[in-house]
Amino acid sequence: MTELVIDIAFGRLAAKAWGDPANPPMLALHGWLDNAASFAGLAPLLAENYIVALDFAGHGRSDHRAPGNWYHHVDHVSDVLEVVNQLGWLKFSLLGHSMGASIASIFAAAVPERVERLLLIEGLGPPTAEQDQTVAQLQRALLQRESAAAKTLRVFPDIETAIEARIKANGLSRQAAELLVERGIKSVEGGFSWSSDSRLMLASPLRYSESQILAILRGIRAPIVLVMADPPMPYFKAEIMQARIAAVENIRVIHVPGSHHLHLEQPAQVAPLLR
Repeated sequence: MTELVIDIAFGRLAAKAWGDPANPPMLALHGWLDNAASFAGLAPLLAENYIVALDFAGHGRSDHRAPGNWYHHVDHVSDVLEVVNQLGWLKFSLLGHSMGASIASIFAAAVPERVERLLLIEGLGPPTAEQDQTVAQLQRALLQRESAAAKTLRVFPDIETAIEARIKANGLSRQAAELLVERGIKSVEGGFSWSSDSRLMLASPLRYSESQILAILRGIRAPIVLVMADPPMPYFKAEIMQARIAAVENIRVIHVPGSHHLHLEQPAQVAPLLR
């Protein structure tokens, strides 16, 4: 494993890399409030590829966006394009978990000639909102943003307390929580705090409609493997997921007993499915 720093227009993105750079390239995209360590167990088991796992903007060890900016899905998609251009990858595979799977889905539709394979875990497109929720969503986001300056991230007296908080929040095993916390924490006065940008917790001002996402998914040309946890997570409505799966041409769906972070908790079980 090696550490990378990739300079793009807004600032610096950190990444972890595994494997031989001469192997077929794969970019790994983590979930919301996670970081590149999310793939620490899985990436070494996909040794036939050269895998670069990114810390999204505002996550892990990457820079935060400048004051006054939002964290839009489309901005992450643009960052991914800059990253692969900086790496010199003309064609590559995308591996995404949760939010990372959403961003990978949009990217694969927007730049289909660049994506060879799409490997998705617990995600196929982002959350959406009904049209009649548009104004309420915008109002909520603006109110949150207005009051965000007065809020500060929690300070933990020691790393162990931070690990326990992550276990409680996500139901992770201790080993999984340790991996994410080690990369997602920083030393501050009085102890430790998350290194992620607190603005990531704010509501999005705009969300896609479900019809827009279906149109985007129809633009994907790469073959897809979608691995979903069984039982399904409550935020994946069965009827919506089935409609999204039906919208893409070449997809294989695999259900695996486990939790939302099954790639982190059960890498030896997930890796062969992705191969």
